Amino acid sequence: MRILHTSDWHLGRSFHRVNMLGAQAEFIGHLIATAREHEVDVVVVSGDVYDRAVPPLAAVELFDDALHRLADLGIPTVMISGNHDSARRLGVGAGLIGRAGIHLRTAPAACGEPVVLADAHGDVAFYGLPYLEPALVKDELGAKRAGHEAVLGAAMQRVRADLAGRPTGTRSVVLAHAFVTGGEASDSERDITVGGVAAVPSGVFDGVDYVALGHLHGSQAISERVRYSGSPLPYSFSEAAHRKSMWLVDLGPAGEIAAERVDCPVPRPLARIRGDIETLLDAPELAAHEESWVEATLTDPVRPDDPMARLCERFPHTLSLVFDPERAPEDPDISYARRLEGRTDQQIAEDFVTHVRGAGPDEREQAVLRAAFDTVRTDETLREVAR
Repeated sequence: MRILHTSDWHLGRSFHRVNMLGAQAEFIGHLIATAREHEVDVVVVSGDVYDRAVPPLAAVELFDDALHRLADLGIPTVMISGNHDSARRLGVGAGLIGRAGIHLRTAPAACGEPVVLADAHGDVAFYGLPYLEPALVKDELGAKRAGHEAVLGAAMQRVRADLAGRPTGTRSVVLAHAFVTGGEASDSERDITVGGVAAVPSGVFDGVDYVALGHLHGSQAISERVRYSGSPLPYSFSEAAHRKSMWLVDLGPAGEIAAERVDCPVPRPLARIRGDIETLLDAPELAAHEESWVEATLTDPVRPDDPMARLCERFPHTLSLVFDPERAPEDPDISYARRLEGRTDQQIAEDFVTHVRGAGPDEREQAVLRAAFDTVRTDETLREVAR
């Protein structure tokens, strides 16, 4: 069975101040053309269809167009909700849409109820595990703890139980939206840390033939059978080195895997350039980036006059300007943002406690801080879902 694996469309999202809806529409056209050209048997979309719980009308219209075009292809599609989606909104009309071959899986309790498709070698069961917010689904799934590994483990128990009751030789595919250990993150994924932990081990998915992951925006293989497709478009300059693509996966009669990447259209290349402003304006080696979307980091010791306007004369698509004067690490004028770079909210809070009272928090106090951050993030999720 030939599977086209994609995820993280983020319909409605912009790239800095650039509206990406046109590029997103171009990607949908590319997806349809790829499915037709490569004679795909099923398309899987592993979450974050939209960029937010209540998407703009133009994004909803684009999604509606994508559903119609996929249905017109006659190729079954299995789709789950991600942490940016409202599962309840995305799942509206799922039963009716399913009659057209578009199978939306947004209910955590239904993760053990697969979409079963068949090829010449027998059945393939597709299990959709939507994004599982631990605090919200722990009791529903019967998980022992409110953590990512615990709720995904409970969901996979349901998957394995259903699979065990199916005919011998039934192959299996799991769609999941999660941060799996070993995956490389970027700046554009929303933090899903719970209890100080964001990632789950890939072993939680043992026992299935292929795991089609969403959430991380870089296309990558955690193992032969566990892969992220990544987002089809860039959503931060941290993705400048990404090769945006989808996975074309052939699932053999005995569950063997053969996978290749299919590149996505590039609306405009990304470039991160660094140096003092005169160097950036004059360096001949930077000519290759003059038509790129540019993030420029200026290292001038004193902020130059009108830097954005001057840079845009050479790089008209400059979108981001960062000031990082070259100073010694011990320089007291080093920027606050630079001092915090790469540190988690938990670490910043612990540093603040240390600064205020001269000693860091003990284990009990660390747990209090962790619980506070978890509560705030969960409350934000609840408010977004309730909108």
